[in-house]
Amino acid sequence: MSDRRLRIAHLYPRLMNIYGDRGNMLTLMRRCRDRGIDVEVDELGLGDTLASGAHDLIFMGGAQDRDQRRVSEDLLATKGPALLEAAASDTVILAVCGAYQLFGKHYVAASGEQLAGLGLFDCWTEHPGPAGDRLIGNVVAELEAGDAITLVGFENHGGRTFLGPEAQPLARVRSGFGNNGKDGMEGVRFRNAFGTYLHGSLLPKNPAFADMLIALALGETELEPLDDEIENAAHRAALKLTGRRR
Repeated sequence: MSDRRLRIAHLYPRLMNIYGDRGNMLTLMRRCRDRGIDVEVDELGLGDTLASGAHDLIFMGGAQDRDQRRVSEDLLATKGPALLEAAASDTVILAVCGAYQLFGKHYVAASGEQLAGLGLFDCWTEHPGPAGDRLIGNVVAELEAGDAITLVGFENHGGRTFLGPEAQPLARVRSGFGNNGKDGMEGVRFRNAFGTYLHGSLLPKNPAFADMLIALALGETELEPLDDEIENAAHRAALKLTGRRR
């Protein structure tokens, strides 16, 4: 058994798993195990309580509106307080698409129904309604936080997310729509909590970002390098789809 261990909570793996978001979990587990890092995964669904301080990394993916509605109340009741505490204590959190929306202040669905958000991120999301265009396509974005990392992914969302004055974007869009197709921002970051619209899955094609999350979760400044020939080829292929080289 290794003396290095990563404890991951995967929230709503059956309901919040659209566009292959489970691939993010597979990538985190594989990149840890290839380095001899033990991984423990707790899958938490409806009715399950998230224990305070029990995990180093928390992941939640996206879903259609009907499943987000099912998850919304349960998230606030059974996992909300521990999530807010985790974010405040610098636990690594990755929230993709629907999770990103629910972790904001509120989400207005296509029907006009407003779902209360967790308020972990200073942002809100509004869907323009059935007549509004979905924001669909390949994305290239440059990480905002001083790390020289280019993110690639695929977005498909009707909601438009807007950041509040206390919010920091995860990345700046170089190709694609991002949060709302207008302000050039993609995702959000609060301490070690990250929200993003990038599917595809995100982490398999972005090994540098995956390693950044793992290192933050373990409290390490640098991880041992891996052979990322296949991952980097996938990254380059995604860049090529947008006509960009880097």
